Amino acid sequence: MKRFYNKTIYETLKEIVAPEHTALVVWDVQNALVNNIFNKEGLLKNLKDIIQAAREKEISIIYTKITPLPPDYNSSWSVYMMMKRYGVDDPARLPQFMRPGTTDADIASDVAPSDKDVVIKKHTASIFIGTHVEYMLRNKGIDTIVFTGIATELGVSSSARDASNRGFYPVVVKDCVSSMDKEMHEASLKVLSRLCIVVPCAEIIKEWKGDR
Repeated sequence: MKRFYNKTIYETLKEIVAPEHTALVVWDVQNALVNNIFNKEGLLKNLKDIIQAAREKEISIIYTKITPLPPDYNSSWSVYMMMKRYGVDDPARLPQFMRPGTTDADIASDVAPSDKDVVIKKHTASIFIGTHVEYMLRNKGIDTIVFTGIATELGVSSSARDASNRGFYPVVVKDCVSSMDKEMHEASLKVLSRLCIVVPCAEIIKEWKGDR
């Protein structure tokens, strides 16, 4: 740890993920996504482990949920991208996705939030856009955001990059993130390793458990 122009510079993983200034993000671990990733069982096991470790250290945990806007409030660009993703030529034929109240939209029961956790309903691939998350984190003195969830190449990557741009330490837990596309997942982790701290969950849990 160093001091530089009245700022504290964390250097080791232990310093970076110290519980007193760290938050854990569980990104979009909803049934519709969990049931289609390439490593469902492994992801859920690792998520349970890191969430439990965070709770034991009273680390702030923020869950996110994809919450679609009413169709007439979507941007032209987002409709275009959904048409490409689902292979339809008429936006009226787009499937209803993650509608509130459906089991598809529910967070997977194996890693469900507790009453103390925060659940954010959001509409974009960044945890910061259209939410109060940055305000909340600043108020709690959070310097580090540990990212987990789905999908590595989409919301996890966008949010981690955005966190870096806003001055947070972004940590991506490489065996607690996943995708429907294994190759895309692996390529994204490779890129993120140049921009963020990318480590397995065992290393973070070790630092948290050692912080007595």
